[in-house]
Amino acid sequence: MVDIISHCKALLAILALVVLAAIPAARADDLKPLVDGLGKPGYAALKDAVGALAATGDPAVAPVLQSLTAGDLYVRKSDRAVFAASKADGGFKLADPATGADAGTASSGEVEKIKVNNAVREAVTAALGSLTLMSPDPARRLASAADLFKSADPAQIPLIDQAISKESDPRVATTLQLARAAAVLKSDEPDADKIAAINVLQAKGGRDVLAQLTAIEASSPDGAVKAAATSALTSIRGTLALWDGAQNILYGVSLGSVLLLAAIGLAITFGVMGVINMAHGEMVMLGAYTTFVVQELIRNNAPFLFDWSLAIALPLAFLVAGLVGVLIERLVIRYLYGRPLETLLATWGVSLILQQAVRTWFGPNNREVGNPSWMSGAFELGNLTITYNRMWIVVFALVVFAALMLVLKRTAFGLQTRAVTQNRPMASSMGIRTPWVDALTFGLGSGIAGIAGVALSQIDNVSPNLGQGYIIDSFMVVVFGGVGNLWGTLVGAFTLGIANKFLEPYAGAVLGKILVLVFIILFIQKRPRGLFALKGRAVEA
Repeated sequence: MVDIISHCKALLAILALVVLAAIPAARADDLKPLVDGLGKPGYAALKDAVGALAATGDPAVAPVLQSLTAGDLYVRKSDRAVFAASKADGGFKLADPATGADAGTASSGEVEKIKVNNAVREAVTAALGSLTLMSPDPARRLASAADLFKSADPAQIPLIDQAISKESDPRVATTLQLARAAAVLKSDEPDADKIAAINVLQAKGGRDVLAQLTAIEASSPDGAVKAAATSALTSIRGTLALWDGAQNILYGVSLGSVLLLAAIGLAITFGVMGVINMAHGEMVMLGAYTTFVVQELIRNNAPFLFDWSLAIALPLAFLVAGLVGVLIERLVIRYLYGRPLETLLATWGVSLILQQAVRTWFGPNNREVGNPSWMSGAFELGNLTITYNRMWIVVFALVVFAALMLVLKRTAFGLQTRAVTQNRPMASSMGIRTPWVDALTFGLGSGIAGIAGVALSQIDNVSPNLGQGYIIDSFMVVVFGGVGNLWGTLVGAFTLGIANKFLEPYAGAVLGKILVLVFIILFIQKRPRGLFALKGRAVEA
């Protein structure tokens, strides 16, 4: 009895294996006539055959269509059967396109390559997208719906309707509705349906919809559909113009935050000591290279700390750049007070020395500074794409500004600094050691430039010339906002940043900067002390 049961179990297992093995073969047999349909002459027939294969919904169709677009499908002239072929021994090795099973060989004269055009490629793209519409993965369904929207193939409308009826994910369902609307506009549906489809696309908006509706407007005869397309285009263009303005403001704020970081330290030294520090950009560079060194040490010794690399680099960059700034003030600048031209030339020479020192130590090539995970990627807000690194730099610039204001307004050092700025002789007579205030203030300004370099390393190339790209803009910000006035620096940085981004689309980047420079020159002729002039007897004198 046990033997009989064992034999029955073995027989059932064999039958199951036979059935399972027969399923792919049966499916391949069902697909074979449709695959051979790809061998019919003419691009129109080829496109119809692609649609017939896609209508099966069989995943085995995908490699066939991929082989078609790759140029690997050939038709045998004797019986018009289609095979995947690869060159071998002066002829071709044939295989079944759906299963990959060996189908023998053929000479070059026995087979002919199946050629495709752009219309066929679009049909294949839509077909491959439709094959994933029933996937259990929402991400794959969403990508498939997006492909169908781009192709806008009327032949896919029944398939899209079927997918919409079964879709539970709101994002996928919305994209499918858009794909259906785009397909309806290219179909023979009644004008009422096309107008409804235009309304659906208008509600979505965006540049991809703009391109599709522009084509419909150009190809449609005068009538209700053309009028609806024209109205929708006018509405979308107006909306996009508003989004473009918002994008320019966003880019301007981003640029302004960079200028603020680069200029805020310069505003302090320039305001307190009246020193035109041409080496300020090199303080920014030192901060960026400090970030590079910190990240290299972390990569080699403690990679798990990489997301904390910027937090570690910030105080180190402040110390490195601040100490270098104090040394420059003590060794060079303190002997040149009251002689601005000599100070300018001396600090320019110091900047060249620092650049060459960095080239000697690190080399002249750009260095890679990575983004921590929390600063990588982007998110969308309407039609705006906002990168995390730019967003965090804006936040960082405002935090640095607030912290500096707190130091200058709420600490003894800040009180002494403001006293020296407003009236140096009186501050000295009150017992304030103005030489040390100068040194510490110069160190503070240089340290802030160093932490600006940490931020700039996330959006710019780290090289010996990093600071040179910001020194002129920094001076423009300081002069425009008011020498030594931090609020003026803040307003000036964001004003010039936004102005640059609004001018660039019309005048170009270089001419835009020239126009901003001309504006500042004219503005200074009217207000020599900038937007927010400092108050004080020494200043007024």
